[in-house]
Amino acid sequence: MTKNLLLIFTRNPELGKVKSRLAKGVGEENALEIYKKLLSHTKDVVATLNCTKRVGYSVQVRPDDMWDNAIFEKFQQEGEDLGIRMHNAFEQAFADGYDNILIVGSDLFDLRASHINEAFDALQSNDAVIGPAQDGGYYLLGMSKLIKGVFYNKEWGGDTVFKSTMNDLETANVHQLETLNDIDFAEDLKPYAEFAQYLQ
Repeated sequence: MTKNLLLIFTRNPELGKVKSRLAKGVGEENALEIYKKLLSHTKDVVATLNCTKRVGYSVQVRPDDMWDNAIFEKFQQEGEDLGIRMHNAFEQAFADGYDNILIVGSDLFDLRASHINEAFDALQSNDAVIGPAQDGGYYLLGMSKLIKGVFYNKEWGGDTVFKSTMNDLETANVHQLETLNDIDFAEDLKPYAEFAQYLQ
């Protein structure tokens, strides 16, 4: 039986601590509300998936929050930047005996269970899988073996992350998912009726 693990990286939902670029367009309180809705969407999408699920907290693990302890393992992200934190989470997961490991962010309203399932299926015959985001980053990264280079020498949050990650994967077999819209700025909310109230 192949052991699949899904990592979900989140920021603790606190006023003034999340979605700073979004907050410039909608205000900090609205940005926090939107982020909580995105977290809830992510939780609903992944909760019923047939894999182990681990939530990585940016600041502090919350034992009694929206992430049900019966469904989600919880851990504290460790490292100086996003790349190192992801590397450490992947390394620990492989050390724990998992065969296929995915990581997703928690601010993607277009994410569906089908994307996760396609990614795990792809890792049966590929070294890596990636889901590009419209802003030049990626919303999902997965591996069937640890490829350390993808976690280093990146301008995290910039528009070159996907391209430079693909360069790091040029000798690997890679499956690419469809491109999705990451919500980082106020204009990223425009396609969604659910967020129309924040653009008044």
